[in-house]
Amino acid sequence: MDEKLIEGYKAFLERGKTERECCAKIIEDAKAAGYRDIRDCTSLKAGDRVYISKFGKALALFNIGSGSIEDGMNILGAHIDSPRLDVKQNPLYEKDFLVYLNTHYYGGIKKYQWLTLPLALHGVVCLKDGSTVNVCIGEDDGDPVFVISDILPHLAQKQMKESASEFVSGESLDLILGSELPPKQDGTGEDTSNDKKDEKDKAKKAVLKIFKDKYGIEEADFGSAELEVVPAGKPRDLGMDRSLILAYGQDDRSCAYTSAAAMFAAEAGVRTNCCLCVDKEEIGSVGATGMGSHFFENAVAELVARLGDYSELSVRRCLDNSYMLSSDVNAAYDPQNGDLYDRDNSSFLGGGIVFNKYTGSRGKYSASDAMPEFIAKLRAVLDGGAVRYQMAELGKVDQGGGGTIAYLAAKYGMYVLDAGVAVLSMHAPWEITSKEDICQAYQAYKAFLSLK
Repeated sequence: MDEKLIEGYKAFLERGKTERECCAKIIEDAKAAGYRDIRDCTSLKAGDRVYISKFGKALALFNIGSGSIEDGMNILGAHIDSPRLDVKQNPLYEKDFLVYLNTHYYGGIKKYQWLTLPLALHGVVCLKDGSTVNVCIGEDDGDPVFVISDILPHLAQKQMKESASEFVSGESLDLILGSELPPKQDGTGEDTSNDKKDEKDKAKKAVLKIFKDKYGIEEADFGSAELEVVPAGKPRDLGMDRSLILAYGQDDRSCAYTSAAAMFAAEAGVRTNCCLCVDKEEIGSVGATGMGSHFFENAVAELVARLGDYSELSVRRCLDNSYMLSSDVNAAYDPQNGDLYDRDNSSFLGGGIVFNKYTGSRGKYSASDAMPEFIAKLRAVLDGGAVRYQMAELGKVDQGGGGTIAYLAAKYGMYVLDAGVAVLSMHAPWEITSKEDICQAYQAYKAFLSLK
């Protein structure tokens, strides 16, 4: 067991609960490993290490090889976004002496899993003067936390009869942010306090004053904010034998961390090595920072331009001749719900990195179906390095399905295979992985980067 790798991984998860935080941490580690911002480079040569970031939410690392860039790269591609709750643009409201923060859930979640958990607030607020305020509330021991309340079982007869997808609505996933004492009443129900009866939203104003005093944020500033609600707390060792990790955001930061760590440890050979960390995978890889954007090919174009003799054809040949591991997680076999899996084609905690030849759902819809020639090449290099791996699908054929960024990379004509860590309780606020799988993924990614 590589204890240093595991402790580094847990520290990464603790610090990186949003895409911006992950990106900042990877760039920090990249600089320590000798990477430079490509904007500071007018030309590149073999051995150079550079990075390109987009809006601080997507990132590409490159280690230049000795061969022609037209012969392709070895690419590790992961995503750094995770299911969560996003804060709306007009979020604060007071209702019957409680102050709430209005949210919109992001990605595929079971809404009921987010009730009664201690939650933290992470993100940025961009002010009109051009400055940015970083927000992180709920992680330090002295911080307050937030929560979404639930109905007590004594009054939940109607709720308990509804389906799991219905008894918690998206609009009810609002956090308690503060409270106010209700007015005193006499036996007639009349307010006998000295407070002004016409004072409205007193508790909300008190909460806004805290935001103003601590962060310099006005209510209108939430309109230009990017605030994410995530589970509060650190990653923890799970089990008496400490063989597992319980943490938020392991889909897909388990693969992003090990991919980046492999890049920092490896030296490019003939082929240029690349680690790609993108955003928005959980909602379809959309936007300027998702894999569906032109970010990656623009980054490659910047690389080719600095290597000399730029042409669009060189960019296209580079992408077409590349190899890529879509570094994304797979569902770990769940013995308590084994009827959902084809056991012979499932991934197990501790079984090593997972190769998923095709994703998608049912009849392979929306799948990226990897080429067997590429899988054989990978098997050879992993077997040669004594790296543990397993071949698996997500679950039974007609049970459901899912996708990754693999199909978006495959459109360039490159070899692509999904390869990542098995996760139990995927998309829950707290997910489970095996320490052994984290170590094997790191070793597998390092071996892949040595492909010729």
